[in-house]
Amino acid sequence: MAEIIDNFIPVAIFIVFGLVIPLAIMFIVKQISPRSKNPVKFTTYESGSVPTGSANMMFNVEYYAYAILFVLFDVELLFLYPWVTVYVNETVITNTPGFTTGFSILAMVLFMIVVLLGLVYEWKKGVLEWVR
Repeated sequence: MAEIIDNFIPVAIFIVFGLVIPLAIMFIVKQISPRSKNPVKFTTYESGSVPTGSANMMFNVEYYAYAILFVLFDVELLFLYPWVTVYVNETVITNTPGFTTGFSILAMVLFMIVVLLGLVYEWKKGVLEWVR
C-alpha cells in the first residue's frame, strides 16, 4: 500500500503546484497593477483608433460545420497518438500482462472506421460543399 502512495506523490505535488502557482501569479498581478484605470483602456482599440461598424458580425453556418469536423478529427488524433506511442514501444507490449496486440489493433481500426463513417455521412449530406 505504501508503494502505491509513493507512486502518487509526484502527481499530488504536480496538482498542488498547478493550483498554487496560477493563484499566486493572479494575486501578485492584482497587487502590483494600478488601481485607477485610464478611460482609454475601456475602448475597443487602445491605440486611439475609432472603431467603424458594429462588433456583431454574422458568419455563415458552413463555418460551424467545418469547425465541428475539425474538432472531430482533432479528437481522433488525440486518441490515436497515445495508442501509436505504446504500440511502437515493444518493451511496453512485452512487459504489460494481459496486453494483446490483436485486440488493440482491432479497437483502433474500429474507432477509425466509425470516424470515417461519420465523415462519409457528412460528405453525402453535402456539408463539405461550400456552395449548394
